[in-house]
Amino acid sequence: MSSTSPDLQLPDHGPGSAAGWGRRFAALLLDWLAGNLVAFIITGGNSGVWDAQSDVFWLPLICWYLLVVASTTLAGGSLGQLMLGLRVAHLGGRRISPVIAAVRTLMIALIIPPVVAMRDGRGLHDLASNTVVVNAR
Repeated sequence: MSSTSPDLQLPDHGPGSAAGWGRRFAALLLDWLAGNLVAFIITGGNSGVWDAQSDVFWLPLICWYLLVVASTTLAGGSLGQLMLGLRVAHLGGRRISPVIAAVRTLMIALIIPPVVAMRDGRGLHDLASNTVVVNAR
């Protein structure tokens, strides 16, 4: 049983152990960069994606959301998480469904749910989706 996640019965170290906040935050930054890159490509290099007055201002957020939901559903983690050796695990042992991935990612987009962490290290987005981010390797 892990000292960082006593109620989850995860290993203390190695694959399947709860991931630390540093790598999780770094994965989020990588995902955000990917979403911005896709938005920039979609608009043909229009720098308006970073201008609050532009009609494509929300495109990076939409691209980020769709990328994270798709990769979490299909590969078990966002692109950034997979690059950093993390994955999203369902505590019931199930695959992450598109609905679970969509709800979890929407809550991350709201910013507050991931910041409010329980004593086991999971944010409200993980509690709502019955998931935990673990080390894949």
